[in-house]
Amino acid sequence: MSTLKDRLRADLTTAMKSRDELRAATLRMVLTAVTNAEVAGKEHRELSDDDILTVLSSEAKKRREAATAFADGGREESAARERAEAEVIADYLPAQLSADEIAGLVAAAIEQTGAAADGMRAMGKVMGVVTPQVKGRADGGAVAAEVRRQLGA
Repeated sequence: MSTLKDRLRADLTTAMKSRDELRAATLRMVLTAVTNAEVAGKEHRELSDDDILTVLSSEAKKRREAATAFADGGREESAARERAEAEVIADYLPAQLSADEIAGLVAAAIEQTGAAADGMRAMGKVMGVVTPQVKGRADGGAVAAEVRRQLGA
């Protein structure tokens, strides 16, 4: 069994005992998303820690997008709740890469693939190299924007 899943369950129990309702509700939601991912498809499967990180990244992204949507709609209380849930989920994700670190990885990938000469046509090649390196540590949209910026220059 996944050690990350065990940690999520243990932290849920701790949050329930300490009556931390936000943390407990968020962890329940995350564990439900993990279970849904396990039963998706034709066969039930046990998720690895990497698979669970993918689910956590997806859930964190949903919270960020919802917070933005609520804030744009003038529902600041709901936006604050979404941001708080995203912070709880972030505790289980690896440290996020800075913009400079992303730029360095993208530059190295462009050099490695020789994509500078091909321009934007090589974006898929570069993303294929960078994506596994940043998995769970950077938003895919931010990485794609950096690749576009460097290939377009």
